[in-house]
Amino acid sequence: MKIITITGYKGGVGKSTVAVHLAAFFSKKGKTVLVDGDPNRTSVAWAERGSLPFEVVDQRQAMKAVAGADFIVIDTPARPDSDDLKELAKGCDLIVLPTAPDVLSLQPMLETCRALPGAKYRALLTIVPPHPSREGEIMQGELRQAGIEVFDAMIRRTVGFPKSALAGTTVETLDDPRQKAAWGDFESLGKEILALLESE
Repeated sequence: MKIITITGYKGGVGKSTVAVHLAAFFSKKGKTVLVDGDPNRTSVAWAERGSLPFEVVDQRQAMKAVAGADFIVIDTPARPDSDDLKELAKGCDLIVLPTAPDVLSLQPMLETCRALPGAKYRALLTIVPPHPSREGEIMQGELRQAGIEVFDAMIRRTVGFPKSALAGTTVETLDDPRQKAAWGDFESLGKEILALLESE
């Protein structure tokens, strides 16, 4: 069983979008459960609006649901305190820290990383403007210069994510060929995560 936690100090960076799409990727590899620990229950509501290829459960029902799972993806509340972060780090195999490529997101990211000494984590750039913008690459470089581990994969901004949330599905299943690239971003991310988990 591998546990991947999606968290961070800043809201509005696509945390639940990342959780849902990563769970969809892992559901192709084995039994996957998404545990929604956010008080807003964004992932649970997403699942209730449509059909997802994995189970989504409120954290209060998690114990029974995760039995026999190969992958557990945890969607946490935004802005957890540092003690919560340390406990999360102890209980999972990898922490994914979504962040937007803007200066307002850089400081919360640095603070989150300082609260995770010794933990296995990676920053993930989300809501990245498409080319020709280089904001994603620039932020990636700044994070690496600051000594922060960051995924090579980036999640580009697209109208497909709000559409898939409304439909209760993923961008992969939307009837829109333009969303193939958006799903491709998550395939790249999922492969990176699998490589990290296998290297333990």
